[in-house]
Amino acid sequence: MAEPKNYITSLDLKSHSKAGDLWISIQGKVYDVSDWAKDHPGGALPLLSLAGQDVTDAFVAYHPGTAWQYLDKFFNGFYLKDYSVSEASKDYRKLVFEFSKMGLFENKGHGVFVSFCFMAVLFVASVLGVLCCDNTWVHLLCGGLMGFLWIQSGWIGHDSGHYHVMPNRGLNRLAQILTGNCLAGISIGWWKWNHNAHHIACNSLDFDPDLQHIPFFVVSSKFFNSITSHFYGRKMTFDPIARFLVSYQHWTYYPVMCFARINLFAQSFMLLLSKRKVPNRGQEILGLIVFWIWYPLLVSCLPNWGERLMFIIASFAVTGIQHVQFTLNHFSTSVYVGPPTGNDWFEKQTGGTLNIACASWMDWFHGGLQFQVEHHLFPRLPRCQLRKISPFVMDLCKKHNLPYNIAPFWKANVLTIRTLRNAALQARDLASPIPKNLVWEAVNTHG
Repeated sequence: MAEPKNYITSLDLKSHSKAGDLWISIQGKVYDVSDWAKDHPGGALPLLSLAGQDVTDAFVAYHPGTAWQYLDKFFNGFYLKDYSVSEASKDYRKLVFEFSKMGLFENKGHGVFVSFCFMAVLFVASVLGVLCCDNTWVHLLCGGLMGFLWIQSGWIGHDSGHYHVMPNRGLNRLAQILTGNCLAGISIGWWKWNHNAHHIACNSLDFDPDLQHIPFFVVSSKFFNSITSHFYGRKMTFDPIARFLVSYQHWTYYPVMCFARINLFAQSFMLLLSKRKVPNRGQEILGLIVFWIWYPLLVSCLPNWGERLMFIIASFAVTGIQHVQFTLNHFSTSVYVGPPTGNDWFEKQTGGTLNIACASWMDWFHGGLQFQVEHHLFPRLPRCQLRKISPFVMDLCKKHNLPYNIAPFWKANVLTIRTLRNAALQARDLASPIPKNLVWEAVNTHG
């Protein structure tokens, strides 16, 4: 005779939602992952963000079928009494199963090899142009090629953080360090920490770091209340300086994006030099040292300080295209305040993302971000499969009356600028408005 099951309610489960007392539910079974959180490959933050909830959809999205076999050792003997599944979640899980059966998660195509070859050509061309040519225009072009190289390395770093782009874990790690730390000066450890939080809490103003850009940008007037960032663990103060900068953010957006890479350099060092646990910290630091040796050395080979500055600005500005791409996917979509919830995973991911409509021959330019909705729903799926599954996702959104946001590249820029401008004008209209001059009035009267 089977032993009776022990049940708890969702309210009971929610009481175990902090570090050291962290329970989650997957398909109605309750697991105690309090001790496992610190060893979780995706970091403790995703578990803490979804603690005390049923996380089946998030688990399905981020873990291959082989991960299910490891769950039993965390089972604490309880089942969720009021466990239920929405129709959207049921259909979503069916899609994951179907895509797995079709082998889409394992079929990575030849894009990675082509990307590495392309990156090698860009690197050699940029270096040879600096070392073997005295023409200023060639040096400017080489700076642009370097920026374009960083964009391509960013796509590889992004992909390798979601799934293995190489045959095994060791080679995948090598690809991450080479393309991220050594070649681009960005810590792959910082990126994974930041990006995992973004995916789990897509477009939560206080949990998603990709929307937390005070004092330069805000996408919602809710930031005016100086909300607390649960990612950075500090209050995002909306002070007079932030208010002034935000008031002009629709004008400063593109110039700031040209130099946004500086922030990524700083964030990388801040994480690696902090007391926070960072896997393979030594590898990460060594990789950044390699970058900060070869890049300044290459710049120093240019004949004068004017050309050196020109080269740096060109490489940073071209890479700014990628920073624009990152923001287009989320700045103009739905936002919310509070932690992510496990029972509306599909809805939150579709509502907070924007696809970029483009022809298939432009897929290389967008690096998979043109299918942001699909990527957020199926983050383990290789980018070469995203276009193939797009019709299925569209049909599912239509069936459940959920948004499937998509716009051409130029329109996505318009939507983003419009969002920034709306927040900027709201910032100006607070109780003590910033003085407006006649030039400002003339420019903004008609948008």
